Amino acid sequence: MYSETEDLVRDLAENAEGVCRAYLPAGRREGSYWIVGDLQNNPGRSLFVRLTGPASGPGAAGKFTDGATGEHGDLLDIIRARTGITRFPDLLVEARAHLGRPQPVVPDRQEPRKAKAPGGTPAAAARLFAASNPITGTLAEIYLRSRGITQFSANGALRFHPKCWHREEGQTRSTPRPAMIAAVTDGAGALQGVHRTWLAPDGKGKADVDPQRRAMGHLLGNAVKLTSQDDILVVGEGIETMLSLSEAIPGLPVWAALSSGHLGVVQLPEGLKRLYIAIDRDPAGQRAAEKLSARASEVGVRVRVLEPRLGDFNDDLRANGKDALRQHLAGQIGPEDRHRLLG
Repeated sequence: MYSETEDLVRDLAENAEGVCRAYLPAGRREGSYWIVGDLQNNPGRSLFVRLTGPASGPGAAGKFTDGATGEHGDLLDIIRARTGITRFPDLLVEARAHLGRPQPVVPDRQEPRKAKAPGGTPAAAARLFAASNPITGTLAEIYLRSRGITQFSANGALRFHPKCWHREEGQTRSTPRPAMIAAVTDGAGALQGVHRTWLAPDGKGKADVDPQRRAMGHLLGNAVKLTSQDDILVVGEGIETMLSLSEAIPGLPVWAALSSGHLGVVQLPEGLKRLYIAIDRDPAGQRAAEKLSARASEVGVRVRVLEPRLGDFNDDLRANGKDALRQHLAGQIGPEDRHRLLG
């Protein structure tokens, strides 16, 4: 019989190092173990968590023992100790959130219910991001290269998760799939959410699923900050779109707002002098650019709009190459910033 608890324990064990990094960050990996002082995350070498091994039985991955106290258990016990959660259903909610796994669909009650905010919490998003891996050498790198992008996020905003849970629209069961994970941060640089792009098994495109992308956390006003801004900034919608601009003009400060709705309300940084809005060729993109332009102009920021030849700048990059894209941008960038075209 299917047991979701057993399923969760198994998936936690398969990602044991990610669990330890998220909940016992004072420790470190030594060989096949995560070593830390105790369940309170104090530095030391008393408690060790097995990171490799079978799914169950002797030597199973995810099992821990504290040599000083004799305590032992599994990764759910570690999560319980570190979060203070006492109710088992709440513990499963926490475990699902760490794995990026959607919560079960609860049937609608007859009486009206207050709608919950979509997308999970910043804490759940932070745990998923912490459990993800650097992008280099992963399917996420293969995916970006298939889109003509070789200049990846310079500040670590993009990561990769090999088994990020995905649920098809209208379905209740979830499937682990590889995904590119993007950090959504606020004006202070604090992580407020993540954006997930599920990838094909070979990385050469998005997964054949619906939806292919999904965000969680607090997104409104925040963005995926692919590079650090200075006194100028380029803001647009998609991650691939904005990385395409960095491909053509390396070092260009770029942020991705993730959608036209979020583009219009993205919070601009202090000290910004010039703003470039990279639009997609659709009515929603035009309206978002007008809204953001008006807000920026009200606070004395000079604004220019960058328009692609095709649907978006990634379409331009793939169709025409980065040299042609750079030439196209040269006619739209202000004279004070054209030195950036020289790299």
